[in-house]
Amino acid sequence: MLIKIDIYAEKPIYEQLYDGIIIGIASGQLKAGESLPSARNLAADLGISFHTVNKSYDILRSRGYIIMNRRKTAMIAVKTPQDIPEILSEKLALCVAEAICNGIDESTLTKACSDNYRKIKGGFIE
Repeated sequence: MLIKIDIYAEKPIYEQLYDGIIIGIASGQLKAGESLPSARNLAADLGISFHTVNKSYDILRSRGYIIMNRRKTAMIAVKTPQDIPEILSEKLALCVAEAICNGIDESTLTKACSDNYRKIKGGFIE
């Protein structure tokens, strides 16, 4: 699993980690039932705080993307369409609003969405 963390970015590190895992799941790099590194190991590998990884894992767990077993091992959850959280609709609405604020027309936005969908689904992530 390759996750890029930019400690100088404005986006908090726990969000970057969350985003990286979501993209890994969507692209098929992370499969249902696959174990993730322990929070301590991932923190050490990325050179970030254990608490930061824990925060990302907690959010992923609360949204149904991962499950935690009794030994606190994280594993990619098996998801079905009815499990998709409402937050996706909220995030999409914000993206649309930002596109409108930046003068992006509907066809350009739709093409960008389609291009990104194919790119991530095909495993061609940066």
